[in-house]
Formats: sequence, structure tokens, C-alpha cells
Amino acid sequence: MNKEDEIMSGAREVFNKMASLNKSKMEVSLKGYKSSEVHGVEYIGKMVDPNVTKLAEAFYMTRGAISKLTKKLMEKGLIESYQKAENKKEIYFRLTPKGQEVFDIHETLHQEFQARDKAVFDQITEEQFHATLNFLKNYSNHLDAEIQKQNTDDKI
Repeated sequence: MNKEDEIMSGAREVFNKMASLNKSKMEVSLKGYKSSEVHGVEYIGKMVDPNVTKLAEAFYMTRGAISKLTKKLMEKGLIESYQKAENKKEIYFRLTPKGQEVFDIHETLHQEFQARDKAVFDQITEEQFHATLNFLKNYSNHLDAEIQKQNTDDKI
């Protein structure tokens, strides 16, 4: 196996194990909500003035797909839309009290998962940390460039 295959295989394995470990607790604590809905609530809860465009960029999804997601979130009473007095054209979203509850449960679970995995992260040296972070940033930048190139090619 070459370096790329080894790293990608290892990353997938770690991600799948994390998802498997976290899934049952998430499903019990956030029963009735799909993962995409919970993550929509998370992004809206963390963003400043979230709108369809910002959410589409954050999720790497189309604006149409985000419109469908936000519609579901509004139907479930998790978010509401608003407009600013100075910009009546743009529609923004914010959490409702029910949405804030879902956000808080999700954040608490993430803190619990981080506490579970803390022992591993406590062992990482500064050198390992910086090398890993540097690799992830470089790879992410490469993927951003490829996405941009794909989006440009799609418009032609």
C-alpha cells in the first residue's frame, strides 16, 4: 500500500470507529433528528448571520439542498428566519429555543466524546501535533483548489 492509500485508509478507519462509537449515544439523545438536521442546527448556532449561501459553503452542498434542509429545520421548529432592517433582500436563520436545546445536547455529547479520547491527544508531542495539523491544512487547501476548479469547470 502506498502512503496515500495508507493515510486515507487509516483516516477512514478512525472516522468510522468514531462514528460507530458516537452513533448510539447521539441517536438516543437526539432521537427524531437526522444527522444532517443536527449538524444544520450546529452550524446555524455557531455562525454569525447564517444564510443559505454561508451554509452551502460550510456544508459543501448546493444552495438548493441547504434550502431543503432549512425548510425541514423550520418545520420542526428548530430554526426561524429573519431579515435585517438594512437588508430586506437577504434571509438569515437563527435557532429557536427548541433548536438551542438540540444544539446544547449536541455540544454536550461532543465534549463527552472529547473527554473519552483525551488520553490519546494528551500523548501527542508538539512536533506530531504541528506535523499533523500542517498536513491536514495542506490537504484541505488542495481540496479547496480542486473544488474551486470543479465549480469553474461546471459553469463552462
